Amino acid sequence: MPAEQACPRRPGAKLSLRNQEREAITTDPWFSALSASLRHDILRRAEVRHYPDASVICRRGDPADAWLAVLAGSVRIGSHSPNDRQITLRYVEPGVWFGEVEMFDMKGRPYDFLAHGDTTLLCVGREDVQQILVDHPEFCIALLRLQSQRARQLYRLVEDLNTKSLRARIAKHLSQLARTYGEPANTDGPEVRIGLRLRQAELADLIGCSRQRLNQELKLMERDQTISVEAGGVVVRNDHALRRIYEHAS
Repeated sequence: MPAEQACPRRPGAKLSLRNQEREAITTDPWFSALSASLRHDILRRAEVRHYPDASVICRRGDPADAWLAVLAGSVRIGSHSPNDRQITLRYVEPGVWFGEVEMFDMKGRPYDFLAHGDTTLLCVGREDVQQILVDHPEFCIALLRLQSQRARQLYRLVEDLNTKSLRARIAKHLSQLARTYGEPANTDGPEVRIGLRLRQAELADLIGCSRQRLNQELKLMERDQTISVEAGGVVVRNDHALRRIYEHAS
């Protein structure tokens, strides 16, 4: 379902969020830095939409008529290769806003957006975003700051691809996933299960390597007791070790 159909505006409708969903949005560093009046105006214009696992939020080329944020679950952003293989570029986690660039350049969604797990989105229509820009001059600077953060992330990704080993890149991604989607693996120790269920092929796409190479590195990390691999996921047994792998890699 295209985003502009999924997020119709209902003026005056009260936004109802569960505590965990509200916390995901309000504790995001970018959103929490906005003024109270701007945050209030964004949320009062927003709609909540729910998507079951693997459902289509929008397809590449669909009109971009809404600004989106993840409240729960995850959004897989990707495309298809010439032989129709799915390619994963990014997973958007709870609390993160996305989709504003194509909303302004009017060229349609650049990639497919799909729900990964049962996913809840917050949607603000384009006309509402334009009105917020008129009513809150600070919003323009805030959006520029958001884009600057993403540009830095992209530069770091390119730098990692050119300067870090595959093992280091895997360690970094696993550590980041554990911090974002971590669930206690047991009650007695520091082990963390990555709650975002990824097949090895999906994780390999995210990191930029083959599934075979990824599997080899995961087995080595498992042998070193840094992680353990389960059906449908990974348990991080020693996050400090993962970060050392990345920080000390050349």
